[in-house]
Amino acid sequence: MNWPALLLIQQSWMLGPFTKPAGANPVVTPSASSRFRSPMNDSTVAWEEYATFNPAAVAKDGKVFLLYRAEDATGPRQIGAHTSRLGLAESSDGLRFTRRAEPVLYPDTDAQRQNEWPGGVEDPRIVATDDGMYVLTYTQWNRDVPRLAVATSRDLIHWTKHGPAFAGAAGGKYLGQESKSGAILSRVQGDRVVATRVNGKYWMYWGVPNLHIATSDDLIAWTPLEDADGRLLNVLSPRPGYFDSWLVEGGPPALLTAHGIVVLYNAGNDKTYGDSTLPARVYAGGQALFDARNPLKLLARSEMPFIRPTESYERTGQYSAGTTFVEGLVPFKGRWYLYYGTADSRVGVAIWDGHP
Repeated sequence: MNWPALLLIQQSWMLGPFTKPAGANPVVTPSASSRFRSPMNDSTVAWEEYATFNPAAVAKDGKVFLLYRAEDATGPRQIGAHTSRLGLAESSDGLRFTRRAEPVLYPDTDAQRQNEWPGGVEDPRIVATDDGMYVLTYTQWNRDVPRLAVATSRDLIHWTKHGPAFAGAAGGKYLGQESKSGAILSRVQGDRVVATRVNGKYWMYWGVPNLHIATSDDLIAWTPLEDADGRLLNVLSPRPGYFDSWLVEGGPPALLTAHGIVVLYNAGNDKTYGDSTLPARVYAGGQALFDARNPLKLLARSEMPFIRPTESYERTGQYSAGTTFVEGLVPFKGRWYLYYGTADSRVGVAIWDGHP
């Protein structure tokens, strides 16, 4: 059996199938014309010249907004060697976007400069709150330790940085450890993806190469769950012999559905599978189902990727092995739009006409 046939196998609890609209992709590409004066060294940079990828997505005021990671062209041409900032783009149809000229979140001369410079701010995920606030999880990269951080906003343009998500947890022991990719558990309310409590707490799936979990009372300060020996709990791990044999990493916000909690995750494989259309170290997308009353309890898991690199723009760029790195998922005008990074270089979209 080849990969296209296998990809048709979809369990009833899963989101999708998603299709990549012909002629629309990629929806955000690098631009050499955008200029921004960096407060870090008082220099003007082409802040989105090198790459635009890995976006968060939210629906607001009848439009889709993307917060996308943009890399300038400073430094050597290798992954992790540029400075990342977050740009903001908006669309009335979810396919054609207009961008702001300058980034909305970036390394600044603020309390987070030691965590965000020179690598920047990366890989956002976004949820709304009941009172209209937006909560952004993102990675701070100082080229020493990547740290999962939180920022909040009322308008998607002006952001308040709250620093590392785990700063106050376990006596600060997580400040020196790698953390990234925070997917906050949410419910669907019209076109809004709203952070929701389970058993009195907010929950967040996070981490790589295993998926961990954390709780919060306020969506800003988070506490990772540990076992009796003080080690992080793994709620989802790589599987030998599958498309996710190398690593698993949090995707868009987790969704509370009629079937349970659906977690879309990014997956890497450590060898070639199928008919060789999924070579080793390709990033594809998987789905997992957790118990709605116990976010730690895994109930089911996709056997095959629900999205994978099939198009040229998903294999062309910084990560040429191939990437469909899912981060933004939003309901909009009766459809679901999934936004993802392609080869660490551009933003793609896939669409599903369904309901979770």
